[in-house]
Amino acid sequence: MRESRHHSQAQYDEYGNIILPEEHQEQQPVQNIWEDVRQKTFSATHSFFREGVDQYSFTCSGCKKMIFKMLRSGKSFFRFLGAFLTQPVWIIHPNRKPKKYSRGTLFVLDTVRFGGTFATIFLVLFASMNYKSFWEIVQEKINPIQHAQHVQEQEEVIDAALKDKLLKSPALAVAGKPTGDLLAYLPDIGPPENRLIIPSLGLNVPLVTPSYQSLLQENWEQVEIDIQDALEMGVVHYPGTARPGQAGNFFMTGHSSYYPWAPGRYKTVFARLHKLQPGDEYFVYYGGDQHRYIIRSRKEVKPTNVDVLDQPVN
Repeated sequence: MRESRHHSQAQYDEYGNIILPEEHQEQQPVQNIWEDVRQKTFSATHSFFREGVDQYSFTCSGCKKMIFKMLRSGKSFFRFLGAFLTQPVWIIHPNRKPKKYSRGTLFVLDTVRFGGTFATIFLVLFASMNYKSFWEIVQEKINPIQHAQHVQEQEEVIDAALKDKLLKSPALAVAGKPTGDLLAYLPDIGPPENRLIIPSLGLNVPLVTPSYQSLLQENWEQVEIDIQDALEMGVVHYPGTARPGQAGNFFMTGHSSYYPWAPGRYKTVFARLHKLQPGDEYFVYYGGDQHRYIIRSRKEVKPTNVDVLDQPVN
């Protein structure tokens, strides 16, 4: 009954088409809109991907043509270059028979001649700028016995100079005696000035500490000037790093090679520093106290690596 009543509400127009009731006619436009949106979305997506495929195919086709064109040009270029380099050239020398060379051979000979000349000039300049450092290194290898004697003589001179300076010091009043001998009552001390002593290298050089004023003012340009001036007088205790015996990193710097005309007697003080090995020891006399260091390891760092100036708290 319900189905028959539902169909009874439908009507025919003059052409025989079925006209649905109003409730169905109101829903029809909504369905048409969604169907239209779906079709347009699908069409736009399909067009987008189709355009991408076409663009990719066109690009690949163009690259393929370009690669083949470059290969053909490269073959012709290499053929031309090969013909040019193998072209014979006659070289005429006075009082000699003419010789036949290829252009490639002449190019190699000129390159070797120019490179050899440049390398020779560079080596001569490099050796003349650093000859003192090279002589420091070579001298030890030429006569190691003489070098060992030189190290021992330096140590004896240091001990004699220290003893002489202490003996000339004024006497001190000591309880139980009218006068006392300074040398007899003082504990073992180091040299009267800060020094770095590396026995295995025969080095006994002053340890200079530049002024901290520029560092406190953060005047970095003046800090560099102060360090360079101090390097003329020995090895430098880098400003801002810990003192010997303090927690942190005690950092020393010195020249291994420098301009021969630059002032100072310590331009090659660290020329043989690379000779030190783990297990070697050296001594730093700072403020009258002796600090003994043993090398546990060694490493080389780039000039831009300033991490070695860090101050660890442990």
